Order: sequence, then C-alpha cells, then structure tokens
Amino acid sequence: MSLRFLFLFGAVTMAAAQTAPTAPAASATQTAPAAQAPSAAPVPVIRFEDASDKAGINFVHSFGSRQLGSLLEGTGAGCIWFDYNNSGRESLYVVNGRSLDDSMHPYPLKEKPATPPHNHLYRNDGNGHFTDVTEQSGLDPDMYGMAVTAADYDNDGFIDLLVTGYGKTILYHNDGNGHFTDVTEKAGIKVDGWAISSTWLDYDKDGCVDLFVGRYVKFDPKYRAFYAADNYPGPLDYEGETNKLYHNNCDGTFTDVSDKSGIGAFVGRTMGVTAADFDNDGWDDIYVSNDRTENFLFHNKHDGTFEEIGSDTGTAFGQNGESTSSMGPVFADFEGRGVLDLWVTDGHYNRLLHNMGKQGFEDIGASNGVSQTNGQYVSWGTGVYDFDNDGLLDILIFHGGLIHLIPQEHTLFRGLGEGKFADVSEQGGAVLSTRTTARGACFGDYENDGKVDAFVVNLGGRGTLLHNVSTNTGHWTEIKLVGTKSNRDGIGARVEVFAAGKRQTAERVAGSGYLSQNDERLHFGLGAATTIDKLIVHWPSGIEQTLEKLSVDKVLTVQEPGERKLK
Repeated sequence: MSLRFLFLFGAVTMAAAQTAPTAPAASATQTAPAAQAPSAAPVPVIRFEDASDKAGINFVHSFGSRQLGSLLEGTGAGCIWFDYNNSGRESLYVVNGRSLDDSMHPYPLKEKPATPPHNHLYRNDGNGHFTDVTEQSGLDPDMYGMAVTAADYDNDGFIDLLVTGYGKTILYHNDGNGHFTDVTEKAGIKVDGWAISSTWLDYDKDGCVDLFVGRYVKFDPKYRAFYAADNYPGPLDYEGETNKLYHNNCDGTFTDVSDKSGIGAFVGRTMGVTAADFDNDGWDDIYVSNDRTENFLFHNKHDGTFEEIGSDTGTAFGQNGESTSSMGPVFADFEGRGVLDLWVTDGHYNRLLHNMGKQGFEDIGASNGVSQTNGQYVSWGTGVYDFDNDGLLDILIFHGGLIHLIPQEHTLFRGLGEGKFADVSEQGGAVLSTRTTARGACFGDYENDGKVDAFVVNLGGRGTLLHNVSTNTGHWTEIKLVGTKSNRDGIGARVEVFAAGKRQTAERVAGSGYLSQNDERLHFGLGAATTIDKLIVHWPSGIEQTLEKLSVDKVLTVQEPGERKLK
C-alpha cells in the first residue's frame, strides 16, 4: 500500500447564505456546543469490512466470454442504491453483462450457462440482510448491461429506473407494488448504439426531471487490427459518439432535444456523467468524463440550450494537457466554501479541480498528494463522503487493470480539517487491501445508522459489499427531499447545514462516479455537534426553505412548501 500523505486544499471562508424573503424564518443563532479540548475526543478511525456473505449478496459479474477480449467486455458495469418500495431502506440494484453472439467475442464461451447472467435487485430487509427479488421485479432485461440511474420521472411518488447498455436502453416505470414495467417505447426514449452513463436533471426547472444519456464509441465487434501487446483495440480505434438529451414533457413522455439543446454537436467517448450547478447560478450544468478525448462541461444557458466550456474552465484535459481516460466524476464542496469542486478518477493520476468561480477550475492534484498516491493505479468507481462523520469529506477510490484483468488494492483518504487529508488505506480494513479488478461503485447507508457503506462491481468476479464499521465517529444527519413545485426527488436542490459554527453544502444529484448512482439522501457528518442550528434548502423552483434547531443522528424528510399541481 502507499505511504501516508498529508496535503493542503487551501481553505477559503465564505459568508453564510441569507434566507430569502419568500421563506421567512426566525433568525437562527448559531451557537456551538461547549468546546472540548482537541485531545479529549478520540480520533475517528475509518474502517470497512466485507459484508457480502452476511448480507446475502452473491452477485457475480460476467463479461460474457472465456477471457477478456474486447473494449465492450472490459468496460464493466455499475450499481445503484435506491428506495424503490418506499420502505425507508436503501435497496441495491446491480447491472451485469452476458454472452452475445459468438461472432462478437474473440474468445466465446464453449458452453453457455443454462441461466444467462443478469441484473439483480436485492431488497433491503432491514436487518442487514438482503433478498434477491429480481424475478418478481421485472428488472431482468435481455441485454448487455452497463449502467443504471433512477428518478421519479412522472412525480408519482415511486422512483423509476433507467438501465443502459450495448444496443439497448430501457426505462422502467415503478408500478408501486414491487414490479417495474418497460415503458421505453411509450415514453419516447430511443437510444441506439452503446449507451453508458446517464444522469437526470431538471435543466429547464419545469418541475419534471429530464434525461441525459452518454454514449461511448461506435463499437465494431469484428474489428481486430491492433498491436498484440495491447490485448485488444482501445477507445481510439473506434469512432466517437454523440450524447442524447431528452426533455420531459411532464406527461410520461420525452422529446429528443439533443440537437436543439446543442448537446448533440459534440462527439466524445463518454464514460462518466454527472450534473450539478457548478457556478451557483441556480441552473444545473452537465459534466461528461470522456475516454482519451477531452472532457465536456456543458453550461446551462437558461434557455433550453447548453454551451460547452470545458477548455475555458480547465476541466477538459489532464494535468499535462493530455486527454486522459476519465472515468468517474463527482461534484462536492471539499472546502466548505459553498461552491462545488470537481473530483474525477481516471487511468492516470486522477484530478481534483478547485472551483475558482468565474475563473474556472484549478487542478490541485499534483500539489496535494492525490496524484502521487494514485498514479500507480487505474481508478474507476469513487465516492466522496464523510465516512467517519467528523464533519470533513473523505474519498474512497476503487482500482483495477485497464485492459487486462489485473487486480489492484483500493485507496482511502481521510479529511483532517483545514483542507488536509491523509492516505489511511492501510488502516481502512482488509477489504481495501484485497485486490480486485474494480469498475462501478455505489454508496449508501443501507442500515440507516449514519455510516455510509459501498458496493463495488468487480469485472468478471464477485461484487463486494463494504460495510462501514468506523469507530469513534461523530453525529450525523441525512436529508431526504420531497419536492412539490420542484421535481418530487428534489434533484438539483442545494442544501446547507449549519452546526457548531460550521457550514456544509451539498446538492442532490442523480448519477455520480462511474456507471452508478448513490443513496438519494444527502449525508452530512456533524462531528461533536448535537444540534443542527439551521438547515436551508434552495429548491429548483426558487423557493428557499429554512428549518432551525433540528435534532441529529436521524434521517430528516424535508418537503418543499406548497402542494403539487397536476399537469
């Protein structure tokens, strides 16, 4: 494992946001709990353990052939934590590959399994155990699956699911009884080619979430011209692809606005996608991580169109101006400034992009130790969470060989305050030292104990459930948003939490990291704070909602003021 690194982000303070006149509230007095000497509190220790067997999750990923032999097979798959049955518990859905026609595999299986590998839905039973309910759920598509995201696209109170893959993309409507129905054609979603990561966002703020679908390359399974040492043709051996944007018509159907919006004019090789308001103008933007192609940052122009500003903002290329193999993007406020920085895993050094506002982003990875630590790995799935609830964001990264099944260990950075972090991978538990060929990963608190857990899909192998068993952890809160005038999921809402004299900011997003989506509830570690002095929700509708003097160590449901109007 790598040595411990300390590094500095450069802390910047920012004045606390004011409560808008449209949502009056009594002025909150932010009184911190009685101070304790730093030495009085034991230091939190972040640790994970492999809970796959205990939880009853026995997922095995398949890339469909005897040995890895194509770009399609090596890309992997993702997963999602989501509360599909409104039980208050996060269930797990994992995407899988499967055998295609023998002509598509350089090394096809000699004997096909009686039951083809398939996606799995694991229902959270509420006792640390899961039950495989795939068969009765209807979520077993006949496809080579890649990625998954979820959103309540029709605002009926039940979260729906989008599964992407090679040659097929499926939109599943949640029927509200544990079953999902394929409504792709009825909804007007038609994505040809190789669809990969996707995200939901309400880009025009009409109260209905729209859909962005990334596409990878124009894959030709019969193409065989490559250097033998490369194992198989890489992304640059195939033509790039355009991405798709679908506008939600608020009646259960969507309209393809890829060209109208300006999105369709850009050809790339999409791997990861996420959407958030990076410039604090109240409108969500879209970031696309491309493979060996410059990354895209689509800035929302507030009129249904987007402008690509990756090069202008410093988010398009790697540290040395190269087009990296970018994988998993995550927006997060690393420094408590009320603005979202950008973390992106890739095949080289990874990128930590400091948000400088109108000046764009500055890559600080080389100066703070992130790059040095991860340069020896290929990084894929990742999560930015406060795993020990000390009030400081941590980073967990999963690694694996790029074009060969080369297993690698995984890395964990713990936030230390004042912008400093430490590599605590060796103390993070044996599960982090166990080498796997990781791909997509999703993060969620499946036990509702305030400690964020993770699931990682391992290419051609068994997936791993990482149970957070950290010790000496602080207090916490998790915020479940319910929109009324805004979309019901509250996607695009900005939440600020004030506790013990400290401000934290996060945005509700759909789609984050590589091929995956995390727990829909926003998680905040609170350290020693025993009360939330003030919580402000900036809803996509423009409403600002303030709550004061809230208790900690529980999931709080916050509903937007007003009632939903039927369209």
